[in-house]
Amino acid sequence: MAKNLTPKTTILDAKQMARIIRRMAGEIAERHHGNLGSVLLAGIRTRGVPLAEKIAAEIERMEGAKLPVGILDITLYRDDLSTVGPQPQVKGTHLPRSIDDCAVILCDDVLYTGRTVRAALDELIDFGRPRIVQLAVLIDRGHRELPIQADFVGKKVPTSQSEIIEVSFLSTDSTEQVRILERPTAK
Repeated sequence: MAKNLTPKTTILDAKQMARIIRRMAGEIAERHHGNLGSVLLAGIRTRGVPLAEKIAAEIERMEGAKLPVGILDITLYRDDLSTVGPQPQVKGTHLPRSIDDCAVILCDDVLYTGRTVRAALDELIDFGRPRIVQLAVLIDRGHRELPIQADFVGKKVPTSQSEIIEVSFLSTDSTEQVRILERPTAK
């Protein structure tokens, strides 16, 4: 948990997350029915990656199609790079195949201002020309600063600017849940 944040409420537990991810995988499989072979899931580091992996596992379980999963590290594409720190850590991007003429589904845990997605789109285009790019997010919390919307949404959660959505996956955090955290109020 980030410093100085107070847990407010848990909005999804592990079972609820699994059910939502199963539904999202079903929606993706339905939308790309008969053409799953051209779909590539690209998780935005950090928590977009386990979301993409879980969606891919569900689609394989339901449809028998094994979708490739890539990893996008958008660090150098951020418009706030100067505020991240003096030496931001770049962990690298890995796309398992060419994205030319593919249906690329960007996966991220939370859609907020849209700036992370904009950075991911900028990076993705450096790798080729996909046929279509879609967005899958576990949580859409609103407050967009850019005209970006998700094609596949797990749950819409209205939030205030003082709240933070914390998504935890077993592979990154040793627990699975989604919580709302509250920033301390200024005194």
